[in-house]
Amino acid sequence: MGALLIIVAIILALIGLFVVAIHFGFKAPKIAKTGSPADLGMEFKQVNITGHKDANLFGWHIISSAKPQTSTVLVMHGWGVNAEVVMPIALPLYKAGFNVLLVDARNHGQSDSDGHSSMPTFAQDIESALDWLKTQPETGKIAIAGHSVGAAASLLVASRRHDMDAVISIASFAHPDWLMRRYLKTLHIPKPLVAVILRYVEHIIGHKFEAIAPINSARKIRCPVLLVHGEADKTIPTSDVHAIIENCGNPNVKILLIPDADHDSVDKIEQHGDELVQFLKENLL
Repeated sequence: MGALLIIVAIILALIGLFVVAIHFGFKAPKIAKTGSPADLGMEFKQVNITGHKDANLFGWHIISSAKPQTSTVLVMHGWGVNAEVVMPIALPLYKAGFNVLLVDARNHGQSDSDGHSSMPTFAQDIESALDWLKTQPETGKIAIAGHSVGAAASLLVASRRHDMDAVISIASFAHPDWLMRRYLKTLHIPKPLVAVILRYVEHIIGHKFEAIAPINSARKIRCPVLLVHGEADKTIPTSDVHAIIENCGNPNVKILLIPDADHDSVDKIEQHGDELVQFLKENLL
């Protein structure tokens, strides 16, 4: 009996370590900002947006001086960074006369901490920011532009509600299952354990991967979508963006591949700002 209790205790301890390791491994780092839109010559005001469960979302509302102000682009960053990282994407939009709202997702930047982060929580924060924008008199038509996890979340939001006029998805993965398997492979996790981890992550986030996968969300979006992806992306291969566009069957979905751009090459995305602006002008103005 004593030996059996020891074995049970060891198994429970291993399970506990397994759970702690998963939560720790997928915890988003909270990085402080070192600059603001003013560093790029953009006029802005700091805003606080009430998010899910009354969490405070930090934002920069960048108001274009162009007249008339007819539209706004909501830009959401990716995993483990903050709104400052995507400021270069906002710059060509601002210069073209668009208002821009940059938001820190929960557990990121200066927004409140609130449990765990996931692609669905990013989507909740985008929806909160959308609702806030609709209360602002200068907003006009609205587009969403997201990067990485923020891109996947943008596609999910656009598949659920149809009160935006365009979506720009930058470096989105096609399916959470594919993304997770690629990541776990780099950690040399045994294959039998991979399936357990994937199912546990689904349990944590409260969603089946299949239900939130961008490859499925894109089918349900009514507004025009531009899928932007770097040809040198080592984190999410271009096969993901091709899978989205080939399987969605949505004629409103277009693709823009950027040579030499890696996953986090925001500077190279900025260099193609004129193409982003043209897409937005065609669909917002």
